[in-house]
Amino acid sequence: MNAPPIAALLFDLDDTLLDYSGGVDGSWAGACHACCPRAGVDPSVLLGALAETRRWFWDDAERHRRERVNMLGAWQHIVEFALERLGCAAPDGFAAAVARDFAARRREVMRLFPDALDTLEHFRKQGVPLGLITNGDAGQQRDKIERHGLARFFDTILIEGEFGTGKPEEIVYRHALQALGASATTAWMVGDHLEWDVSAPQRLGVRGVWMDREGHGLPSGSTVRPQRIIRSLDELIPLER
Repeated sequence: MNAPPIAALLFDLDDTLLDYSGGVDGSWAGACHACCPRAGVDPSVLLGALAETRRWFWDDAERHRRERVNMLGAWQHIVEFALERLGCAAPDGFAAAVARDFAARRREVMRLFPDALDTLEHFRKQGVPLGLITNGDAGQQRDKIERHGLARFFDTILIEGEFGTGKPEEIVYRHALQALGASATTAWMVGDHLEWDVSAPQRLGVRGVWMDREGHGLPSGSTVRPQRIIRSLDELIPLER
């Protein structure tokens, strides 16, 4: 059976519209090399510890949920944990300085994916109601939206840090659909997170589109079945017909 055309479209932000992951390693490296010499810390050693600590820090689902609404604080905690792993006594304020330097570098290197604006402009011109649902820090997520000129495309924007809760809680998707005046069964959601952007909205009847930009395919053993898997946002355009 063919799926109905798109009557409303919900977007994720990070790594869907915005290249959030690109430049992370380089930004950490830049921050370490800028801050470590003044504190007598070996930047290469700290950078290695940070790589392990970042994975450990974000792999815990509850810690991820708790910390992502204050990203500057989270990055400071990551540096502090990395220093603990190394048994390194850094000066007071060092971890906070590294976190601030990293944040500034990340902000400068983040870019929209090349297909983002044209795709949003297309659906906007067609009169398709658009919503943006993003988890994370209120200030940082709002800054990304404003900095990259995205607010003008969306009829509703839900940021976890502003709304009070985030994906995959049902209330988030329901609130967005209500704001768009759309029913779940005629709405689609696109994003790179299989649980938050595909499986959770599917449970409400929303059709899920998984953004797989690298073309890796579904993870082995995944039980999530997106209605569509795309590598570029412009692949959404034929779905409206």
